[in-house]
Amino acid sequence: MASSSTDDMQGREFVWTNSDFEHVQKLIYQRAGISLHDGKHAMVYSRLSRRLRETGHQSFKDYLRWLESTEGPEWQEFVNALTTNLTSFFREGHHFQILSDYLKSEKFTGGCKIWCSAASTGEEPYSIAMTAVESLGGMKNFSLAASDIDSKVLHAAAQGIYRVDALKGIDQGRLQRFFLKGKAGNSGMARVKPELREKIDFLMVNLIKNDWPFRDSFDVVFCRNVMIYFDAATQRQVLERIHNVMKPGGLLFVGHAENFSDSRDLFALKGKTVYERV
Repeated sequence: MASSSTDDMQGREFVWTNSDFEHVQKLIYQRAGISLHDGKHAMVYSRLSRRLRETGHQSFKDYLRWLESTEGPEWQEFVNALTTNLTSFFREGHHFQILSDYLKSEKFTGGCKIWCSAASTGEEPYSIAMTAVESLGGMKNFSLAASDIDSKVLHAAAQGIYRVDALKGIDQGRLQRFFLKGKAGNSGMARVKPELREKIDFLMVNLIKNDWPFRDSFDVVFCRNVMIYFDAATQRQVLERIHNVMKPGGLLFVGHAENFSDSRDLFALKGKTVYERV
Protein backbone atom coordinates (compact mmCIF):
# COMPACT_ATOMS: atom_id res chain seq x y z
CA MET A 1 0.00 0.00 0.00
CA ALA A 2 2.83 2.41 0.81
CA SER A 3 4.32 2.24 -2.67
CA SER A 4 1.00 3.05 -4.33
CA SER A 5 0.76 6.13 -2.14
CA THR A 6 4.08 7.39 -3.44
CA ASP A 7 3.24 6.47 -7.05
CA ASP A 8 0.11 8.60 -6.84
CA MET A 9 2.22 11.57 -5.80
CA GLN A 10 4.80 11.60 -8.56
CA GLY A 11 4.79 14.77 -10.64
CA ARG A 12 4.59 16.94 -7.54
CA GLU A 13 6.99 19.74 -6.70
CA PHE A 14 9.46 17.49 -4.84
CA VAL A 15 10.46 13.86 -5.30
CA TRP A 16 8.86 11.79 -2.54
CA THR A 17 9.91 8.19 -1.92
CA ASN A 18 9.12 5.42 0.53
CA SER A 19 12.60 5.94 1.94
CA ASP A 20 11.80 9.61 2.63
CA PHE A 21 8.59 8.66 4.40
CA GLU A 22 10.34 6.00 6.51
CA HIS A 23 12.98 8.57 7.47
CA VAL A 24 10.24 10.99 8.61
CA GLN A 25 8.55 8.15 10.53
CA LYS A 26 11.78 7.46 12.40
CA LEU A 27 12.52 11.10 13.24
CA ILE A 28 9.03 12.05 14.48
CA TYR A 29 8.90 8.89 16.58
CA GLN A 30 12.24 9.74 18.18
CA ARG A 31 11.31 13.37 18.81
CA ALA A 32 7.64 13.20 19.77
CA GLY A 33 6.73 9.52 20.15
CA ILE A 34 4.30 9.81 17.23
CA SER A 35 3.77 6.65 15.18
CA LEU A 36 2.87 7.61 11.61
CA HIS A 37 1.13 4.80 9.74
CA ASP A 38 1.57 4.27 6.01
CA GLY A 39 -1.72 5.99 5.17
CA LYS A 40 -0.18 9.36 6.13
CA HIS A 41 1.99 9.75 3.00
CA ALA A 42 -0.08 12.59 1.49
CA MET A 43 -0.41 14.47 4.77
CA VAL A 44 3.34 14.28 5.50
CA TYR A 45 4.26 15.34 1.95
CA SER A 46 1.91 18.32 2.05
CA ARG A 47 2.98 19.61 5.45
CA LEU A 48 6.72 19.10 5.08
CA SER A 49 6.82 20.54 1.55
CA ARG A 50 6.26 23.91 3.22
CA ARG A 51 9.33 23.34 5.36
CA LEU A 52 11.44 22.57 2.26
CA ARG A 53 10.31 25.82 0.66
CA GLU A 54 10.95 27.80 3.85
CA THR A 55 14.45 26.37 4.33
CA GLY A 56 15.42 26.39 0.65
CA HIS A 57 15.96 22.65 0.27
CA GLN A 58 15.36 20.99 -3.09
CA SER A 59 14.61 17.48 -1.83
CA PHE A 60 13.27 15.69 1.22
CA LYS A 61 16.49 13.70 1.38
CA ASP A 62 18.59 16.85 1.73
CA TYR A 63 16.16 18.47 4.17
CA LEU A 64 16.07 15.44 6.48
CA ARG A 65 19.85 15.02 6.39
CA TRP A 66 20.27 18.69 7.27
CA LEU A 67 17.69 18.39 10.05
CA GLU A 68 19.58 15.50 11.63
CA SER A 69 22.82 17.47 11.52
CA THR A 70 21.47 20.31 13.65
CA GLU A 71 19.83 20.90 17.01
CA GLY A 72 18.43 24.22 15.87
CA PRO A 73 14.89 25.67 15.81
CA GLU A 74 13.89 23.74 12.68
CA TRP A 75 13.26 20.67 14.86
CA GLN A 76 10.39 22.56 16.49
CA GLU A 77 9.05 23.53 13.07
CA PHE A 78 9.28 19.87 12.00
CA VAL A 79 7.28 18.72 15.02
CA ASN A 80 4.77 21.58 14.63
CA ALA A 81 4.18 20.58 11.00
CA LEU A 82 3.39 16.95 11.84
CA THR A 83 1.16 17.40 14.87
CA THR A 84 -2.61 17.60 14.42
CA ASN A 85 -4.68 20.12 16.36
CA LEU A 86 -8.42 19.52 16.21
CA THR A 87 -10.25 21.14 19.09
CA SER A 88 -13.28 23.15 20.15
CA PHE A 89 -14.79 24.63 23.29
CA PHE A 90 -16.41 22.07 25.62
CA ARG A 91 -15.63 19.20 23.25
CA GLU A 92 -16.79 15.86 24.71
CA GLY A 93 -19.30 17.72 26.87
CA HIS A 94 -19.85 14.88 29.35
CA HIS A 95 -16.27 15.31 30.57
CA PHE A 96 -16.99 18.81 31.81
CA GLN A 97 -20.07 17.66 33.74
CA ILE A 98 -17.98 14.92 35.39
CA LEU A 99 -15.24 17.46 36.13
CA SER A 100 -17.78 19.86 37.64
CA ASP A 101 -19.29 17.15 39.86
CA TYR A 102 -15.81 16.08 41.00
CA LEU A 103 -14.71 19.62 41.82
CA LYS A 104 -17.90 20.23 43.82
CA SER A 105 -17.68 16.94 45.73
CA GLU A 106 -14.06 17.06 46.87
CA LYS A 107 -12.43 19.28 49.48
CA PHE A 108 -9.32 20.72 47.90
CA THR A 109 -7.19 22.09 50.70
CA GLY A 110 -4.65 24.36 49.12
CA GLY A 111 -6.63 24.52 45.89
CA CYS A 112 -7.25 22.12 43.02
CA LYS A 113 -4.34 21.51 40.64
CA ILE A 114 -5.19 20.68 37.02
CA TRP A 115 -3.07 19.85 33.99
CA CYS A 116 -4.27 20.02 30.38
CA SER A 117 -1.52 18.16 28.51
CA ALA A 118 -2.64 18.93 24.93
CA ALA A 119 -3.66 22.58 25.03
CA SER A 120 -3.66 23.10 21.25
CA THR A 121 -5.04 26.58 20.48
CA GLY A 122 -6.56 26.95 23.96
CA GLU A 123 -10.18 25.88 23.64
CA GLU A 124 -9.73 22.93 25.99
CA PRO A 125 -7.84 24.66 28.83
CA TYR A 126 -10.20 27.65 28.76
CA SER A 127 -13.18 25.26 28.91
CA ILE A 128 -11.57 23.57 31.92
CA ALA A 129 -10.88 26.92 33.56
CA MET A 130 -14.47 28.13 33.06
CA THR A 131 -15.78 24.88 34.57
CA ALA A 132 -13.42 25.23 37.54
CA VAL A 133 -14.43 28.82 38.25
CA GLU A 134 -18.12 27.89 38.18
CA SER A 135 -17.70 24.73 40.26
CA LEU A 136 -15.29 26.06 42.87
CA GLY A 137 -16.96 29.43 43.27
CA GLY A 138 -14.25 31.72 42.02
CA MET A 139 -10.82 32.25 40.51
CA LYS A 140 -8.74 31.62 43.62
CA ASN A 141 -9.35 27.94 44.26
CA PHE A 142 -7.48 26.27 41.40
CA SER A 143 -4.38 26.38 39.25
CA LEU A 144 -4.19 25.16 35.68
CA ALA A 145 -1.11 24.17 33.67
CA ALA A 146 -1.73 23.95 29.92
CA SER A 147 0.98 22.39 27.78
CA ASP A 148 1.61 21.32 24.21
CA ILE A 149 4.49 20.15 22.05
CA ASP A 150 3.56 22.59 19.25
CA SER A 151 4.96 26.06 19.97
CA LYS A 152 2.72 27.86 17.46
CA VAL A 153 -0.62 26.62 18.78
CA LEU A 154 0.58 27.25 22.34
CA HIS A 155 1.32 30.88 21.44
CA ALA A 156 -2.19 31.20 19.98
CA ALA A 157 -3.66 29.68 23.15
CA ALA A 158 -1.84 32.17 25.33
CA GLN A 159 -3.31 35.04 23.28
CA GLY A 160 -6.84 33.79 23.96
CA ILE A 161 -8.34 35.46 20.88
CA TYR A 162 -11.04 33.65 18.85
CA ARG A 163 -13.50 34.27 16.07
CA VAL A 164 -16.97 34.76 17.51
CA ASP A 165 -18.34 31.93 15.34
CA ALA A 166 -15.91 29.55 17.14
CA LEU A 167 -17.74 30.33 20.40
CA LYS A 168 -21.13 28.99 19.30
CA GLY A 169 -20.96 26.12 21.81
CA ILE A 170 -20.70 28.54 24.73
CA ASP A 171 -23.91 29.82 26.33
CA GLN A 172 -24.63 33.52 26.66
CA GLY A 173 -23.94 33.62 30.40
CA ARG A 174 -20.44 32.25 29.98
CA LEU A 175 -19.75 34.54 27.03
CA GLN A 176 -20.59 37.59 29.14
CA ARG A 177 -18.67 36.36 32.17
CA PHE A 178 -15.49 35.15 30.49
CA PHE A 179 -15.08 36.96 27.13
CA LEU A 180 -14.70 40.47 25.76
CA LYS A 181 -16.17 41.04 22.30
CA GLY A 182 -14.08 42.98 19.82
CA LYS A 183 -15.26 46.34 18.48
CA ALA A 184 -14.57 48.34 15.31
CA GLY A 185 -11.56 46.75 13.59
CA ASN A 186 -11.80 43.72 15.90
CA SER A 187 -15.47 43.09 15.19
CA GLY A 188 -16.22 39.39 14.84
CA MET A 189 -13.49 38.48 17.33
CA ALA A 190 -13.51 37.85 21.09
CA ARG A 191 -10.80 37.70 23.74
CA VAL A 192 -10.72 35.68 26.95
CA LYS A 193 -10.91 38.06 29.90
CA PRO A 194 -7.50 38.69 31.53
CA GLU A 195 -8.55 37.35 34.93
CA LEU A 196 -9.30 33.93 33.41
CA ARG A 197 -6.28 33.96 31.10
CA GLU A 198 -4.00 34.71 34.06
CA LYS A 199 -5.16 31.55 35.85
CA ILE A 200 -3.48 29.41 33.19
CA ASP A 201 0.23 28.71 32.94
CA PHE A 202 1.03 27.89 29.28
CA LEU A 203 4.22 25.90 28.79
CA MET A 204 5.96 23.56 26.37
CA VAL A 205 6.00 19.90 27.42
CA ASN A 206 7.02 16.92 25.29
CA LEU A 207 5.18 13.95 26.80
CA ILE A 208 7.86 11.43 25.80
CA LYS A 209 10.74 13.39 27.34
CA ASN A 210 11.68 12.74 30.94
CA ASP A 211 11.95 16.43 31.82
CA TRP A 212 8.46 17.43 32.91
CA PRO A 213 8.69 20.64 34.97
CA PHE A 214 6.03 19.82 37.57
CA ARG A 215 6.78 19.78 41.29
CA ASP A 216 3.30 19.43 42.78
CA SER A 217 0.91 16.57 42.11
CA PHE A 218 -2.26 17.11 40.09
CA ASP A 219 -5.83 16.38 41.12
CA VAL A 220 -7.02 16.30 37.50
CA VAL A 221 -5.24 15.60 34.20
CA PHE A 222 -6.72 15.99 30.71
CA CYS A 223 -4.79 13.95 28.14
CA ARG A 224 -7.34 13.63 25.36
CA ASN A 225 -6.69 12.36 21.84
CA VAL A 226 -2.93 12.26 22.35
CA MET A 227 -2.25 8.59 23.03
CA ILE A 228 -3.79 7.58 19.69
CA TYR A 229 -0.58 8.82 18.07
CA PHE A 230 1.63 6.59 20.26
CA ASP A 231 2.40 2.89 20.03
CA ALA A 232 1.57 0.61 22.99
CA ALA A 233 5.03 0.87 24.59
CA THR A 234 5.03 4.67 24.42
CA GLN A 235 1.46 4.82 25.76
CA ARG A 236 2.49 2.78 28.79
CA GLN A 237 5.53 4.94 29.38
CA VAL A 238 3.49 8.15 29.26
CA LEU A 239 0.77 6.69 31.49
CA GLU A 240 3.36 5.76 34.10
CA ARG A 241 4.69 9.32 34.09
CA ILE A 242 1.19 10.79 34.35
CA HIS A 243 0.52 8.42 37.25
CA ASN A 244 3.65 9.75 38.96
CA VAL A 245 2.48 13.37 38.81
CA MET A 246 -1.08 12.69 40.02
CA LYS A 247 -2.57 12.37 43.48
CA PRO A 248 -4.27 9.05 44.37
CA GLY A 249 -7.95 9.30 43.51
CA GLY A 250 -7.32 12.01 40.94
CA LEU A 251 -9.15 11.92 37.61
CA LEU A 252 -7.61 11.34 34.17
CA PHE A 253 -9.72 12.37 31.17
CA VAL A 254 -8.85 10.72 27.83
CA GLY A 255 -10.16 10.75 24.26
CA HIS A 256 -13.21 8.86 23.03
CA ALA A 257 -11.07 6.42 21.01
CA GLU A 258 -8.60 5.71 23.83
CA ASN A 259 -8.76 2.71 26.17
CA PHE A 260 -6.26 1.88 28.89
CA SER A 261 -7.76 -1.28 30.37
CA ASP A 262 -4.29 -2.87 30.08
CA SER A 263 -3.01 -0.43 32.69
CA ARG A 264 -5.38 -1.24 35.55
CA ASP A 265 -2.44 -1.14 37.94
CA LEU A 266 -2.23 2.60 37.26
CA PHE A 267 -5.77 3.74 36.48
CA ALA A 268 -9.23 2.33 37.14
CA LEU A 269 -12.09 3.10 34.75
CA LYS A 270 -14.41 5.56 36.47
CA GLY A 271 -16.81 6.53 33.67
CA LYS A 272 -16.94 6.99 29.93
CA THR A 273 -13.28 7.74 29.01
CA VAL A 274 -12.56 8.87 32.60
CA TYR A 275 -10.07 7.04 34.83
CA GLU A 276 -9.17 7.28 38.50
CA ARG A 277 -5.54 7.21 39.56
CA VAL A 278 -4.99 4.20 41.86
